[in-house]
This record gives sequence, structure tokens and C-alpha cells, in this order.
Amino acid sequence: MADKPPTFAPSKSRRLITRRRVLVGALGMPALIGSATTGYAAGIEPLSLQVTYYGLNPPGWPAGRRLSITVIADLHAGGPNMGLARVRQVIDLANAQNADLIVLLGDFVATHRFVTEVVPHAAWSAELARLRAPLGVYTILGNHDWWHGLSSVRGALAAAGIPVLENNAVKLGRAGEKFWLAGLGDQLAYPLGRGRFRGVDDLPATLASLTDDDPAILLVHEPDIFVQVPDRFALTLAGHTHGGQVRVPFLWPYWVPSSYGARFAYGHVVEGGRHMIVSGGLGTSSAPIRLGVPPEILRIDLGAALPSA
Repeated sequence: MADKPPTFAPSKSRRLITRRRVLVGALGMPALIGSATTGYAAGIEPLSLQVTYYGLNPPGWPAGRRLSITVIADLHAGGPNMGLARVRQVIDLANAQNADLIVLLGDFVATHRFVTEVVPHAAWSAELARLRAPLGVYTILGNHDWWHGLSSVRGALAAAGIPVLENNAVKLGRAGEKFWLAGLGDQLAYPLGRGRFRGVDDLPATLASLTDDDPAILLVHEPDIFVQVPDRFALTLAGHTHGGQVRVPFLWPYWVPSSYGARFAYGHVVEGGRHMIVSGGLGTSSAPIRLGVPPEILRIDLGAALPSA
């Protein structure tokens, strides 16, 4: 039976450079990617794992109020580079950060044609169920979740006890330190053909769910929405781009799956006093390779005295 999506106020259609076009271009340039580089991109870098740290004090976040967040983006569970043992490693490393809050930014299953190990929904969700944080674990959905077995992904997250935020928000924190955690619906939920999509994102509804002036953090899958995000949100967290996944000098910005190229490809973005952090993610899509963008989870410390990474 086909998935029956929930009712949303859909956003306008969008055009987007897709990662498939990115990687077809990358793999078709032997002058830039030789056999040794290709071997590294396929067999070494995708199997690495690092924690990337950010410490920041963005406007809109109360000075001196400490909050630590671990971010898991773009898991894409499935071999060769994200088999079940690897998913366990990711979860163990995330728990080891001992953060106040853990957030997931969508795209849970590998859907490329090179999958060598299928990780069933029940298996990856059982690993996610092991995540622990004092303020809880929350998620949003990504475009691949919408495109490939939406109801199964929703069911797996429900079985893991992880709430999905979609154009709404939840109040978290102790008395005197309350904040809103909001999640936006996916911006590419419905493919319309030829690089065009219709999203289920509703930023006005998400804003309307913030019923007081406590500070707010926004979770989005695709970073392109940042051009519309108001400074009501102290911080936006995004995934989707994989940092370009194949980061070839001078050329990679044109291959990032974003309408804005390198502008929102990766890392800490500050525009007009508004802050966004884009994760390079963990898994792969279109092809199981990474070059110049090692898999990562994020540890973010708000209200910290540390400089931003």
C-alpha cells in the first residue's frame, strides 16, 4: 500500500541541483579523481568518524546560559559504509558526548544503487533508541525519508520513542532556562520532475507554535530555507548537503545539492546576525564515496566561552 502523507500547507515548488548530478560530474572527471583518490574516497574516508565542536553565543540566546547539543545528520543506514556495526559506533560516540540534548536531522536509510548491506528499519531504529540525553532526543524528516518508505520510517522512529517535529515546536529545559525546539517539515518532500519539488515546510506555522518569548532553536533538513528564517530563532541546525560529499577544490561549490552552492554547503554560517550550522552528515547518497568531507557528528555548546569552529 502506498504511503499516505499527512496534511500540510505545502510550500511553493522548488528547483534544486541534485547530488546525483553532483556525483555524476565528479566521477566523470578522471583528471581530477585518479584511481588512488577514488580508492580513498570509497574505502577510507567514508569509514572515518569525527566529532566537530562548535562553541557560540548567538544573538537571541541568553548570555551565559549553557546548553550542549549533539547533532546526528544524514545517517543513511546501509552498507558498504553505514552497516549495522557502524550505526552502533555512531550511537556510542553520540552518547559519549554527554550532551543535554540530542537532535536528528533526517535521512535515515541509504537508497543509492550500491547498497551492499541492507539495515532494516527495526535494526537502525533499535540503535537510535539507545540515545540518551537529559532533555531528550528529537528528530525531523529528510527528503529521502519522504521519497523512500515514509510510513515505515515514521513507524521506526515511533518504535524508538523519538518524537518527530514537523512545523511545530516543543518547550524544553528547567525552570528559568526554558527554550523552544522547533522542527520544519521537509522542503523537497514531493518530487515534481526535472529538479522541481513541492515541500511540506510551513515556516509561519512553525513560528506560530512559539507561544512566548523564550529563546528558540530551529531544526531543518535542507539549509536553503535559511534565507527566510527570522532572527526569532537563535540558531538553525541543518543537514542534507553532506558538505558536498565530494569536495574537489574550486569545483565542489557547483555540485552541492543547494540552490545557493557553497553559501550554505557546510559549517557555521552567519548572515545578518542570524546563525546556522550545517552538518556534513554521516552517510552517503547517490554513491558510497566521500572526499574532503569526513563523516561527523556535531557537539554544539551554546553560551560557551569557546570561539566558533
